Amino acid sequence: MKVVLADDHVLVRDGIKSLLEDEKDILVIDEASDGAEALKVVKKNKPDVLIIDIRMPELNGIEVVKKLKESGENIKTLVLSMHDSEEYVVQSIQAGADGYLLKGASKEEFLKALNSVAEGGKYFSGDISAIIFDHFVKGETTKLPQKVIPNEFALTKREQQILHYVLEGKSNKEIAEELKISKRTAEVHRFNLMKKLKVKNLMELANVAKQHNLN
Repeated sequence: MKVVLADDHVLVRDGIKSLLEDEKDILVIDEASDGAEALKVVKKNKPDVLIIDIRMPELNGIEVVKKLKESGENIKTLVLSMHDSEEYVVQSIQAGADGYLLKGASKEEFLKALNSVAEGGKYFSGDISAIIFDHFVKGETTKLPQKVIPNEFALTKREQQILHYVLEGKSNKEIAEELKISKRTAEVHRFNLMKKLKVKNLMELANVAKQHNLN
């Protein structure tokens, strides 16, 4: 299996290569650090699978997947992201992604997803499957517990939900149960939320939320 990696973080690409180096039937043949480069690398190398992040310079991962599908290239695409927000998941599927996996996944699940996609199947991690079911089967969209927060901090819908529950004093485990996601995913979202708001603890988070009318 010939694989191309597209992620704007060198450490992430190095980590994936390290994870795959012991797999005799998988070969990373090239890399890309932005969406435009990813399209060029794929056109040049014709890999079996493109593993791509969503948030990248030039073109984002969803735009790259869409352009590949529209071009008729028979290349499978696996979106590997830290985001499980509904808008990213739904847009990726609509663009034609063959799989969507969270970066917190285990090595075993990552290899399972990669092989499934390469063989012509679809793979979506457990946390993602619930979103797919609600949106495409039940015809529902995620309902925020309160008002939608102004996006001055570029918070995703999921981060807005996490903020609401954190301010209620819920633990990562309780938040995971409320949103039907893994505890690890809740932890990642909480970390990203605090990073975006530039706070270090719950007290600072509460103060920023109050100052900007986020709660």
